[in-house]
Amino acid sequence: MLRRRVILPILASLFTFVLVVACTQANAPTGTSTSSAGDSGGAAGGNPIPIGIAVAQTSNVALLGQEQVVGAKIAEEYFNQEGGVNGTPIRLVFQDTAGDEQGAINAFTTLITQDKVVGIVGPTLSQQAFAADPIADRAKVPVLAPSNTAKGIPQIGEYIARVSAPVAVVAPNAVKTALKIDPNIKKAAVFFAQNDAFSKSETETFQKTVQEQGLELVTVQKFQTTDTDFQAQATNAMNLKPDLIVISGLAADGGNLVKQLRELGFKGLIIGGNGLNTSNVFSVCKQLCDGVLIAQAYSPELTSPINQKFREAYKAQNKKEPPQFSAQAFTGVQVFVEALKALDTKTKLSTLSPEQLRTELNTQILAGKYETPLGSISFDPEGEVNQSQFYVAQIKMEQDGSNGSFKFLN
Repeated sequence: MLRRRVILPILASLFTFVLVVACTQANAPTGTSTSSAGDSGGAAGGNPIPIGIAVAQTSNVALLGQEQVVGAKIAEEYFNQEGGVNGTPIRLVFQDTAGDEQGAINAFTTLITQDKVVGIVGPTLSQQAFAADPIADRAKVPVLAPSNTAKGIPQIGEYIARVSAPVAVVAPNAVKTALKIDPNIKKAAVFFAQNDAFSKSETETFQKTVQEQGLELVTVQKFQTTDTDFQAQATNAMNLKPDLIVISGLAADGGNLVKQLRELGFKGLIIGGNGLNTSNVFSVCKQLCDGVLIAQAYSPELTSPINQKFREAYKAQNKKEPPQFSAQAFTGVQVFVEALKALDTKTKLSTLSPEQLRTELNTQILAGKYETPLGSISFDPEGEVNQSQFYVAQIKMEQDGSNGSFKFLN
């Protein structure tokens, strides 16, 4: 009887301990690790090396951010199958930036202070980058912008670089292609989202290019990325009889603007900016998306070995061609992996403190040259990407508007 009285409390204590451990693990924050990898920069003892992914998984920006999540996850699986960082796997830690500056600030802060990542791929929008990148720069955590193309991103700080080519380099190609398709274009109308830093930067490039090409800029119409009704702006522009319309916005608002312009009877060419550079816009304007021109920094048809592998993996998962935002996110992860491998060859990562690892990793990133799905890229001393290959695609929709694709033009 005495033995039973002793054993039962012990069993009860053990059961309580198991429950506590199980609940603790089950309630651990998404994207964090219960290992001590952060104590040695994530490299000691074979612990996976944590790389942060801070993109928009919710909000109206999620049409872009979700494509970045897909590209990053393909990269994680691919490079771990290839041996990770000289035998040590990587582990992507995702934090949702949503669509505003505070969301990006929160995501960056969590990745740096709690998740102890060695670097960050993100955020989705340039507007968010101007708010969140200074936090990483002050903490000396390398950032690779996957889709921030506004002027001034690399100049935010020493630890900020981008794999996304600046809009001033990419956007003019769309205007030049439009003039090749229709040499009779004389007048252009420009629309842009005034509450988005990237769209404001992009429209400056578009307006400058329009005028440099000898076209008359008949009007500049402003809107918000949260708008759904563009009847007033569209009517104002239509009354001036433009031959070409150029839109700088995001997929949801930009797609709705395209739709309403077509419904009002605009028959000319429409150019969409980088924010419309996603197949997710197809569901917004459906058949009325047909014919929209978009300059691109990526083509699925690039015949490099790494792009072929990325393209095959993406198509196997998604049954369609990979978009630019997925390719750029893949490239961001790739640059981190290859820079970590190069650094580990020089100095074992496990011997570096987290601070040393991040600092030396940043230096290695800027020194490297990379064969990526985007083509060959490198960085200048400020972190600006050097990329030589660019493209222009035209949206081709099925007659019923149920599906579409980007047709790349010569």
